[in-house]
Amino acid sequence: MAGDLRAKCAIAGLGQTAMGKNFDHSNAMGFAIEAVQLALDDAGLKRSDLDGLLVNPGVTWSEATMASFSLQQAMGLTDLTLTATMNLGGATAAAMIMHAAQAIAAGMANVVACVFADAPLRPPSPERKAGGSAAAYGFARGLNAHYGQFGVNAAYAFVAQRHMHLYGTRQDHLGEVAVSQRGWANLNPAAQFHDAPMTMDDYNRARWVVEPFHLYDCCLVSNGGLAVIVTSAERARTLKHPPVYLLGMGQGHAGGDPMETLTSGAPLAKKIAFGMAGITLDDINFAELYDCYTFTVLVTLEDYGFCKKGEGGPFLEGGRIGPKGSLPVNTGGGQLSSFYMWGMTPVAEAIVQMRGEAGPRQVPKHDVGLVSGNGGILSTHSTLILGAQP
Repeated sequence: MAGDLRAKCAIAGLGQTAMGKNFDHSNAMGFAIEAVQLALDDAGLKRSDLDGLLVNPGVTWSEATMASFSLQQAMGLTDLTLTATMNLGGATAAAMIMHAAQAIAAGMANVVACVFADAPLRPPSPERKAGGSAAAYGFARGLNAHYGQFGVNAAYAFVAQRHMHLYGTRQDHLGEVAVSQRGWANLNPAAQFHDAPMTMDDYNRARWVVEPFHLYDCCLVSNGGLAVIVTSAERARTLKHPPVYLLGMGQGHAGGDPMETLTSGAPLAKKIAFGMAGITLDDINFAELYDCYTFTVLVTLEDYGFCKKGEGGPFLEGGRIGPKGSLPVNTGGGQLSSFYMWGMTPVAEAIVQMRGEAGPRQVPKHDVGLVSGNGGILSTHSTLILGAQP
């Protein structure tokens, strides 16, 4: 029974490097090693305590096909009983945590590190004025490329335009997400836009990327690494921090064309995760939702049932998800204003909130948190329900 996994495992360690224009390491491997060591230190564990290693390689990881083996070798880890390189896009982080919990509950591992790292940005140089790799996150395929639709920005923009056409969603509705999350980022010292307030006018004045997306509708590009340590709930209770319990987990990969459905895999993932946790939406104190674009937040709120399909725009009005709103969402600034570590961005912020370590951005009630991951063009989805109590 899926419910048998409820609170059997917990997150016991969090390792987060500096983010953004961080050139401490020349490649993703260096950031990964740093993040794992920080997570072990956070949990009060040693490298020799690890017997599981799951890795989601970023786009610049040169050993992507065997990233977990490469990281194992680089860190001198021995006697692992669980290892894998995983990639479900932005849904991978939560999926790795699920895989770790399942293995631990089955007695196949005891302490598992789940890792993401990437290094797409390069230091400025006389020969290269730009600080990043513009093509790092782009792709073009088949007829889409033939007709001029290049990259993820355009693909998501198409879906957003369809939502606006059908339901009357407005530009300012997308702006509500961007402005609200910037407000959270201004309270987060680790955020790339910590010192950059933003108004709705600032949002609307920003240059177009591809209509309806302005610059601040699109996620950041960041160098860095993030790792979490998953272990049994029993062992987690003996370590340095209060456990962050895994109350529920699920995945949803609906298939189909998002241009037609305007739906992610969230409804499928939610059914499993919420059923395992034994909760409803009313029990959720805060949500950390995957936000590659402002529109992704809007459609994910609809898909989890916070509002009806097509009503995401009006639901966001009045700063509902911002620092003074009734539903705290992406409380660190998310990938739009804090940093972009794929699905590890929402996971990390949820852990900080669950522990009560978020400082000025701490939500007052943080017993139950929702974390989502999304990959592709609303193609893959993962859900975690985290709890402060088992």
